[in-house]
Amino acid sequence: MPAITQTIEGGVAVLTLDLPGETVNKLSTAFGHELDGMLTRLKDDGAVRAVVLISGKKDVFVAGADIDELARVRSQAEAEEMSREGQELMNRIEQFPKPVVAAIHGACLGGGCELALACHWRVATDHPKTVIGLPEVQLGLIPGAGGTQRLPRIVGLRAALDVILAGKSERAPKAFKLGLVDELVHPSILRRTAVAAAERLAAEGRRRREPKGGATAALLDRTGVGRQLVYSQAKKTLLKKTGGHYPAPLAALEAVRAGLESGVKAGAAVEHKRFGELAMSPVSRKLVGIFFATTALKKDDGLPEGVTAEGIDVRRVGVVGAGFMGAGIAGTAVLNADVEVRLKDADLVRVGKGLKSAQAILDERLKRKRLPRPRHQRLVALLSGSDRYVGFGRADLVVEAVFEDLALKRRILAEVEAATDERAIFATNTSTIPIGDIAAEARRPGRVLGMHFFSPVEKMPLLEIIPTEATEPEAIVTAVRFGRKMGKTVIVVRDRPGFWVNRILTPYLNEAGRLLLEGVPVELIDETMTRRFGFPVGPIALLDEVGLDVGQKASKVMHAAFGERLETSDMVDRLVADGRLGRKAGKGFYRYEDGKKAGVDESVYGFLGVAPKKDASPTMVEQRLVYAMLNEAAMAVAEGVVRTPRDGDIGAIFGIGFPPFRGGPLRLIDDLGAARVVEVLQGLEQQYGARFAPAPSLVEMGLRGERYYPE
Repeated sequence: MPAITQTIEGGVAVLTLDLPGETVNKLSTAFGHELDGMLTRLKDDGAVRAVVLISGKKDVFVAGADIDELARVRSQAEAEEMSREGQELMNRIEQFPKPVVAAIHGACLGGGCELALACHWRVATDHPKTVIGLPEVQLGLIPGAGGTQRLPRIVGLRAALDVILAGKSERAPKAFKLGLVDELVHPSILRRTAVAAAERLAAEGRRRREPKGGATAALLDRTGVGRQLVYSQAKKTLLKKTGGHYPAPLAALEAVRAGLESGVKAGAAVEHKRFGELAMSPVSRKLVGIFFATTALKKDDGLPEGVTAEGIDVRRVGVVGAGFMGAGIAGTAVLNADVEVRLKDADLVRVGKGLKSAQAILDERLKRKRLPRPRHQRLVALLSGSDRYVGFGRADLVVEAVFEDLALKRRILAEVEAATDERAIFATNTSTIPIGDIAAEARRPGRVLGMHFFSPVEKMPLLEIIPTEATEPEAIVTAVRFGRKMGKTVIVVRDRPGFWVNRILTPYLNEAGRLLLEGVPVELIDETMTRRFGFPVGPIALLDEVGLDVGQKASKVMHAAFGERLETSDMVDRLVADGRLGRKAGKGFYRYEDGKKAGVDESVYGFLGVAPKKDASPTMVEQRLVYAMLNEAAMAVAEGVVRTPRDGDIGAIFGIGFPPFRGGPLRLIDDLGAARVVEVLQGLEQQYGARFAPAPSLVEMGLRGERYYPE
């Protein structure tokens, strides 16, 4: 079946892009050849004066290049040729003697954006789902079909770099403002407007676009000296942001620079060469692997093989606990899942504060123009609250988000079961307490599970779903699907203390505390793990962000469950007793001014009776912290805490910011080799104690030469 169909409207050929058997349009080699062949025929058709490209897919123009095709590439030369063919196709569209108009609704990304850039006019809908951008650097690549050359010439150097180097996607109104889109219309008149634009261009000729940006753009984008300043600052910013771990943004900057300073031909040569190099790089292969893993998770309902269930269509949600987490869950559920949410807390003052915080999530989207005012008003109306369980009788799902206390959580569960329908699902947001312990006295244990959100809920992408042995399949499917509806990447994990993310995080944070008590400076610990290893936040800063009182509770649960191996010092207890709770208290390991971090609180050393060392080794710091996490990850996998290595690595990347370019802790073990990891752990065990004793499963893997992932 063809991917492109043609209709004639007046003198305009409307080509409908609709890849058979796919939910989205992808720019593959075959798709490109079909489009090229059709344009070749239209070129000599005297009855056709112009062409419109429009999608037959719902909410998608062209979602990007075919990543499956890219993953099959086995050499740099093959990847370069793929890029070169893409460039040549776009050049033929740009040089087509008749006007070509792109009618854009929905996702217009990567190769789809490059296709639109090659057209002579772009009409886009003002629908929220219409986004246009070049996200290639997020896969460790650069635009390979001329995107680094056309975008700067259309929107200007600085605006183009803002999109390309960050892999950004802009909503249609912003794209229109930038000049990336020429007309902005309601979806109902997209086709009609695009055809009219094509007829107008055919009759009147192509318009010259006026440069945007005023005097600043004239100085920085359109003078040699100005551009050099822009290139220099962009490189400096990139190195600071990426730590040099991600080569793609720097390669994109090089291609843009070559094109503007030496001409399009030179720029295209750099583009396809760098594309080929990057496509075969370990970083890109890992990032592409993450893309495939997250895509597969979107279709995974979390049930064992051979088990099926329909699940409930969640329309009404109750949230018990109107604090920071409860409010975040409520606001995010309303925003992304479009459901009614009822907040409940012990008194109306707390309920009011929770509703205000939940609404602030919606207000922020309105302020950033990501939410139209009518929709904002409608979503705000979905939020309500009470100090009683009024309205909970109609809830499909109730999420408990109270303090980490087993007795309290059991009491809330009993109250919710009394106030809700038999079919309602109860989800606890505990971060470490086993769900089975919370559900031990439940009247309906089959409707109880864990939904572990991460803080702040509206920003953190991961959600752990934790069923017990008694949880019914319908409850699991419902929680997984609703989590995805909330915009989360969802993994299903076994009911063990700490589950997956906090399980592997605990020894990492414990070891950071030990390093601090040994006199290793706070800055050295955090900078080693951010700039050197690649975490977005260092372990000491993370403790401040989470809250030392929260960490205190979690560490006690983990110590009780796993014994001496996860034992902590009394350091956190002492800091909490002194009121040093972290960012929320304005003091912890760091100082805070107006809610912003303002450097290490030097008084913490004296309080802990520690003299900071000047000769501590970053290598030693990295090794102890990383290998503590890798060892715990191996133990947890052996216990079946995660269903697959894929789930474990995605959980670590999306839950604690494990560096994506390293692929996740289990992928890193494969890269290092299990035998090498065991060898390093044995050395650490001899030097620092039994907590570094290698996981038996790792020892076995090392002896057998096994891996978590096939070669």
